[in-house]
Amino acid sequence: MNDFRARFDSSGIEGLLKDYFDLLYTQDMDLFERVFHPDSVLYSAQDGEVVVRPRTAYRAVMEGRQSPAEAGAPRHDEILLIDVLSPEMALVKVRLRLFGNTMEDYLNLLKVGERWTVAAKLYHRAA
Repeated sequence: MNDFRARFDSSGIEGLLKDYFDLLYTQDMDLFERVFHPDSVLYSAQDGEVVVRPRTAYRAVMEGRQSPAEAGAPRHDEILLIDVLSPEMALVKVRLRLFGNTMEDYLNLLKVGERWTVAAKLYHRAA
């Protein structure tokens, strides 16, 4: 069996995750366009309520709030897991600090052309 994982280069995914962390800290909308696939959707379940946000709704939320960078909030982000399903699909788990909360996200990634993008995001306020 010829397993592509043995020769897989994760630098493209790591580059996307750097942009993702930078986006959430600075809310640079140019990064938003690079990070999120045009058809992406965000999901959360908090306090018994399921929240489903299309990309456009999430963009509006980000544009309407002060960024953590502007607020002088401390920054902490880390990659917990990269699991590659195929040369064009992966799942990552990340943890980051956002507005005083510790968030954990599962990001479903798709490689479109030569670039990785977030196709779906599941997020949870861990602390």
